[in-house]
Order: sequence, then structure tokens, then C-alpha cells
Amino acid sequence: MSLDEAAMKPHDRLSAHLAGDMESVNALIRERMASEHAPRIPEVTAHLVEAGGKRLRPLLTLAAARLCGYGGPYHVHLAATVEFIHTATLLHDDVVDESKQRRGRPTANLLWDNKSSVLVGDYLFSRSFQLMVETGSLRVLDILANASATIAEGEVLQLTAAQDLATDEGVYLKVVRGKTAALFSAATEVGGVIAEAPEDQVRALYTYGDALGIAFQIVDDLLDYGGATETIGKNVGDDFRERKLTLPVIKAVAQASEEERAFWRRVIEKGDQREGDLEQAMALMARHGAMEAARADALGWAARAKAALAALPDHPLRAMLSDLADFVVARVS
Repeated sequence: MSLDEAAMKPHDRLSAHLAGDMESVNALIRERMASEHAPRIPEVTAHLVEAGGKRLRPLLTLAAARLCGYGGPYHVHLAATVEFIHTATLLHDDVVDESKQRRGRPTANLLWDNKSSVLVGDYLFSRSFQLMVETGSLRVLDILANASATIAEGEVLQLTAAQDLATDEGVYLKVVRGKTAALFSAATEVGGVIAEAPEDQVRALYTYGDALGIAFQIVDDLLDYGGATETIGKNVGDDFRERKLTLPVIKAVAQASEEERAFWRRVIEKGDQREGDLEQAMALMARHGAMEAARADALGWAARAKAALAALPDHPLRAMLSDLADFVVARVS
């Protein structure tokens, strides 16, 4: 099941409920991704920003602020900030991973070049900090600056851990918290902060975003071994071909026989991949119940996200956020 498959799924309901705010966010994004002197910047940015992405992270910021009763203008700035940070990291990731497809389309580094992707990503990071400052909140700046650093740290950790069979679930969780959950939790937390919500509500929003982001990434890792290309926006098995130790593989390696470990060392650590190896990897994961165990972990994180919402005001948006947590993991049910 994809986020596009049916009308009025939780994401669609969030979009409909926050349509006015999102229109303002999109207008601000278009305004701030412009460049008077470097037309390559809006060209590259528009290719990714306008590629039909779900805008999930900015929606989380808007929802958190509105849920906490915010009536000012700066949730729009923060939502645009979050989307710029996300877009910048995608541009950089595609260069690092040498990706050729993103959201079902050719990547910016393929259409232009690596230099353009890196530099435009840098530009968007700079724009995001300008938007943060305009809110006048040092706490918001602190949260989003820390998230940006954590994202970069997670990506560097993944470089060293991704092809090392000694990588365990603890290291995997650090990587996921960096590359995915840090921006989810910052997106929800700053919504509460800008609304001047009580501290217990701000903490609840952080916990919700953190747990949702972890569940989201685990599901993405699972879909790489069992999702349709049109669903996941990339080719099935890309993580395997890129020798990434994602959660299903880590679980299979932990239970592997010596013969199976030799296979994993060859295909992941040494990168010696041959025809039929992807199918063999999937068979080993099935033998050890790795996919089912990873799915159970995702369900557990989704449940933690839903539980955190109990501290927040009773509001239609709270129910939508709860349904969103269920929907994220329903993609692999």
C-alpha cells in the first residue's frame, strides 16, 4: 500500500485539513528557492521539490502547531524550513549513493551533475537557516540546528557502518535516528515550541516524531525487499546492490550459520555480487524470519508514536496523526 493508493488516507486528510497553510508554505518555498544570479538553483530545486513528494515533514510541523492552538504566521516558515532541510539532504544523499532514481524520476545529479546537486543542497541549507532566524525563536533555531547536525552525523555513521557485518541493531538505530527520525522529531517539536505549548506537550510531540520516523525508515527498508518500484520510487533491491546493512539484513546476519555469513561477507563487505544473489539474500531473510521481526519492530515504534499523542489536546488533528502512524506501517502488512 502506498501513500498515493487511495483518497483520504491519513496523509490526504492532513493535507485537506491544512490546505490553506500548505498553500502558504508552497508559496514561501517557491519564493525562497529563487536565485537572481544562479538560475541553476531553482532548476535543480524545482526538479525535486515539485516532483510530487508528500510534504509529510512540513505537514507534521503545521499539524503540531495547529494542534497546540497556534494562530501566528511562523509555523509556515518552520514548515518551509523543514522541507528545505529535507530536500538538501536528498540532493546530497543521491550524490553519496550515486543514485539514478528518486520518487520515480531521474535524480538531479544524473540530470545535471554532482557539483550542482551538492552546491544547490548547500544553498537550501543556508535558506533554511534564514527562515529559522525569522521566527525570532532561539529555541527553534537550537532544535533545527541540532537536527541538521544529527542528520549529517547519521549519514557519516552510515558510511562506516553500512558495509560492516559487525553493525548491530543499536548502531542501526543511531543511523536511523540521524538520517530520518531527527527531522521528523524536529518537525513536530518546533510546531509545539512556536505555539508555546506546555513542556509535556512539546516532549510528546518530539516522542511522536521520533517514533514515527523510526517506523517510517524500517518500513522503507522492508519495502526495498518487497515493494513495487512504483510504490517505493526506486528499484527493488537497491539497498542490497548498494551493500546497505538495513534492519532485515542485520537480523538475518545475527542468526546466520558460518556458510551464510560467508555469503553476507561476499555480497555486503566485499561487494562481490552475482546473478541470483538478491534472491538468495531474500531466501536467507525468510529462513530466519528477519522480515517479520523487522515488521514487528516497526509496529512497536508506531504504537509508541500513538501512545505519545495521549498528552496532546483532543483535536481532529490528533486523530489524523494517530491514523498516520498506523498507515505508515500498514504499507508492509
